Amino acid sequence: MSRSCTGIITDWGGVLTSPLTETISAWLEQERIDRAVYRDVMRTWVHAAYNDGARNPVHALERGEVELAEFERMLAERLRLVDGGPVPSEGLIARMFAGFEPVEEMYAVLRAARGQGVRTCLLSNSWGNVYPRERFADTFDGVVISGEVGMRKPEPEIFLHALELVGLGPRDCVFVDDVESNVEAAEALGMTGILHRDPAETRERLEEACGISLTSLT
Repeated sequence: MSRSCTGIITDWGGVLTSPLTETISAWLEQERIDRAVYRDVMRTWVHAAYNDGARNPVHALERGEVELAEFERMLAERLRLVDGGPVPSEGLIARMFAGFEPVEEMYAVLRAARGQGVRTCLLSNSWGNVYPRERFADTFDGVVISGEVGMRKPEPEIFLHALELVGLGPRDCVFVDDVESNVEAAEALGMTGILHRDPAETRERLEEACGISLTSLT
């Protein structure tokens, strides 16, 4: 294989974890939260934050401009249980993402790529998540958490910050994310984009982009 990309920058939630939709669905079921109400709220907030560039609670949380407890209060106020009752705000985000499980194949892919000289970086939009930081030293050369740097995807500045952290240019890197607008933003800067849907497919595309073999991991 001829090598091209020498760096991998990757998202966390939905790429290195179990899919977000499955995690959220399990949480809604467990707490008996009205799904239609949740979808309406998230559709408005997330669409605005990722497509319109509008400043709203999601935008503010991911950039670290609002305290987690305040965001939880704002979100809980807009949700309701299936019986019409209120949703407790304290610990809301921790409960929402409690079902996240690590995708070991993706961690193994990144470690194997790093072992072959590819520089790796985590680039995550944080919702106050508790990250498995004990895994990071063996997996990443750099870690960028949106709320800690005051920037968020798909803002170009956060991609440039990640690139600077690993000492590479945009055309040297491949970017992996499960959100299409984030991938498009990375590609606009000159990076190779991979819209993550399946670990096996992502592994194959990383092999192609970086010119290395990771097939022994299957």
